[in-house]
Amino acid sequence: MSLTVEQLWTAMLAEAEAFGRSEPVLASFYHASILNHGSFARALSFQIASKLGCDSVPAMLIRDVAAEVYVADPEVLASAVADICAHYDRDPACDNYGMPFLYFKGFQAIQGQRIAHWLWRQGRESLALFLQNRIATVFDVDIHPAARIGAGIMVDHATGVVIGETAVIGNNVSMLHSVTLGGCGSGRGPRHPQIDHGVLIAAGAKVLGNIRIGEGAKIAAGSVVLNAVAPHTTVAGVPARPVGTTSKDIPALNMDQQINGDG
Repeated sequence: MSLTVEQLWTAMLAEAEAFGRSEPVLASFYHASILNHGSFARALSFQIASKLGCDSVPAMLIRDVAAEVYVADPEVLASAVADICAHYDRDPACDNYGMPFLYFKGFQAIQGQRIAHWLWRQGRESLALFLQNRIATVFDVDIHPAARIGAGIMVDHATGVVIGETAVIGNNVSMLHSVTLGGCGSGRGPRHPQIDHGVLIAAGAKVLGNIRIGEGAKIAAGSVVLNAVAPHTTVAGVPARPVGTTSKDIPALNMDQQINGDG
């Protein structure tokens, strides 16, 4: 499902009000996180800052930086909306829009990286690297600020995810915990994978080097991928080899991680 920023924000406000009534212990939490803010951008700025702030760089300063990013580049905010919708649509454990926003560290880590990526492109590399370190420390998700990430991304569970500097991820990609998009070589050029639209990368998969994973491909859990993968192809094993074609055009959307039904 695709929502505008305004539609998502309206839904989140209604959810927060209802949840606060049903669980009074959390009423102040819902108020501080969602209901106290005048827009989705302000709430998201507050949420990311509350996670990444520390003694040396207080949350208030990070909140101001995030707010600056959302004003300067509305696509960053639109991508966050698409990411929430991705979790809601693909994760059966996610039955409201506020869950990724409030609780899912994969979503929160990606939003932190989006801010760091904007800073990196503006030449503010030291602050971008600081945020990378905070994201890794807080969420156990290490994504270089130079990595380019599309919209509609679901990183489920997220613990141990590593994405290198020159990695490129298309739209509507799903990946699970312990996935590595790692580098090969020590040169300055591209050395990390390019993940095309609609790819599903299952838990523990390692994709290494400057290789392309074609649109709609599926990478089985625990695989080590060292060579390019053709579009709509399922690969599995160590090293990974083709085991069939994907049964769905966009496997990232239905999250079917089985390989025995592919043909």
